Amino acid sequence: MQVYLESMGCRLNTAETETLARRFAGAGCEVVDAPEAADVIVLNSCAVTAQAARKSRHRLHTLHRLSPQARLAVVGCWATEDAAHAATLPGVAWSIPNADKARAVEIITGVEAVPVAWSPGRWGHTRAFLAVQDGCDHACTYCITRVLRGRARSRPLDDAVQAARDLVSQGAQEIVLTGVSLGAYGHDLGLAAGLATLVEAVLQMTAVPRLRLSSVEPWDVDAALLRQWENSRLCRQLHVPLQSGSDAVLKRMGRRIDTARFAALVDAARIVSPDIAVTTDVIVGFPGETEADFAASLDFVARMAFARLHVFPYSARPGTPAARLPGAVPATVRTARAAQMRALGEQLAADYRRKFIGQFLPVLWERKDDAGYWRGLTDNYLEVTLQSERDLYNQITPAKVL
Repeated sequence: MQVYLESMGCRLNTAETETLARRFAGAGCEVVDAPEAADVIVLNSCAVTAQAARKSRHRLHTLHRLSPQARLAVVGCWATEDAAHAATLPGVAWSIPNADKARAVEIITGVEAVPVAWSPGRWGHTRAFLAVQDGCDHACTYCITRVLRGRARSRPLDDAVQAARDLVSQGAQEIVLTGVSLGAYGHDLGLAAGLATLVEAVLQMTAVPRLRLSSVEPWDVDAALLRQWENSRLCRQLHVPLQSGSDAVLKRMGRRIDTARFAALVDAARIVSPDIAVTTDVIVGFPGETEADFAASLDFVARMAFARLHVFPYSARPGTPAARLPGAVPATVRTARAAQMRALGEQLAADYRRKFIGQFLPVLWERKDDAGYWRGLTDNYLEVTLQSERDLYNQITPAKVL
């Protein structure tokens, strides 16, 4: 059986898709690089926003057109939210919700699979994505994730560390710890400073050259976690979702933080690691967001000097409290605000990159593009290109930023 896999949405989906690929290979399947070559196509879907759900649905249609002979399997969040609809789409043979995702290979192949070893780039990325947490216990009013993913639950500490050790032995130069609510790691295991404990254990008990964190909610960033950046092997990047720079909007969103506390944690991070790339997510056009709220959000984002900004116009999700809130912002206004916030984000990103011109930074080289340039990432998440005849794949070397 030839299988093609594709992931949409979050880094946890990416980690899960790579694991599925390894399990399919362990079941005797050939994992192929193009849908046209596949007997079975697996789409790990996303439904975090209404737009993400639509994209998942449209992608299934596209995959069926590209490979009409293949049987499709839709797994993940959209299959959880609307399994019945997913099952009716052309070519779909399996609609597998999150609760059964771990058994997807067995469901599709009928074979009990043991995953083959990870290898750099073979399963989608040079960096190794390690899922250590799933589910969410937060109550953000706009979010459907906790409904689709269930309650927060963590991979046992010893198991997570062993998985990291295995990835290093298989060639991983960088491991990215992922989860739906990564900062909640260990809470269900009785670990008060769970994520900090995990990070420290991985750094102490493995030889991984670089360890990176995916998104961490700001209220989960404590002093114990910040101290981990004293170790230079922890990549100088902290992604903390802000969502709004207006306290009034944050309150309606059900966020467990205000702008003053958010600013304090950013200041604390920059004390421990002065050049750390603080990156974030922002939603614009949330119900009730006034012009004054949006202006406050722009001002706060500018003051935080984020290194990268992901901007989302608000999209109502049926079944969430926010979908019932009054004060809907017109779509044209949401679009205009998103464009303005993105322009600010581009300016801030350029300002951050400019700080490193002339410096030599360590780069993990991930691929060579069609023009012959190597492309990679610094530990503080700057994208770098280099023209070189050497084979730099999956190596960390210094490069001068120009």
